[in-house]
Amino acid sequence: MFKHILVPIDGRPAMKEVLDKAVVLARTFGSRLTAVYVLDPQPFVGVSSEFAYGQSDAVGEARAAGEQALQAASLALRAAGQPVETAVVEEATAWRGILHAAAQAQAELIVMGSSRRKGLEKLVLGSVAESVLQNTTIPVFVVPSTEHGDAV
Repeated sequence: MFKHILVPIDGRPAMKEVLDKAVVLARTFGSRLTAVYVLDPQPFVGVSSEFAYGQSDAVGEARAAGEQALQAASLALRAAGQPVETAVVEEATAWRGILHAAAQAQAELIVMGSSRRKGLEKLVLGSVAESVLQNTTIPVFVVPSTEHGDAV
């Protein structure tokens, strides 16, 4: 039913729940898995040059963190007997990067986590899962976090 599943990750501890669900779904449907990390390549756009000083260092550090998160996810998935492809996607917003990666991979399902933010925190920080759901035509399997504030 789902030949290819996309799993957006961010390296937080709550990702274990998402990866566990992705493995179950991949085994059930005989699916391939691709884990992606979305990186904002220009985190300082729109601010003065004084604040943008060191932007390449910040992007380099973010890329390293993304690679580390992907490596940890890959090790966990392979330990569970599930092969996985990985990719870093550059996009200014996480939800757009996830949808871009899904289109590129021709994914038929997205398995992702969701924070349990509420009220002002949700309004200010937004919800990546909610934005993905509102802007995609492919199915999305959302795994709610058991920890308050963990976002995927």
